Amino acid sequence: MSERAAPFYCPYCGDEDLFPHETGHGAWECRACNRAFQLKYLGLLSRGVQSNAAGGDEI
Repeated sequence: MSERAAPFYCPYCGDEDLFPHETGHGAWECRACNRAFQLKYLGLLSRGVQSNAAGGDEI
């Protein structure tokens, strides 16, 4: 997959006013709080998906 996955919200202020940042791949800028941040996909976890046999948390 070669398309860029866009974040929906700023991790600092929660605003949606995000634009690609000029520094490189995965970099975004929030114009609401004037911060730049970078997202990076690390990969799949080796343990995979685990199901809860009890069906949920006890109250």
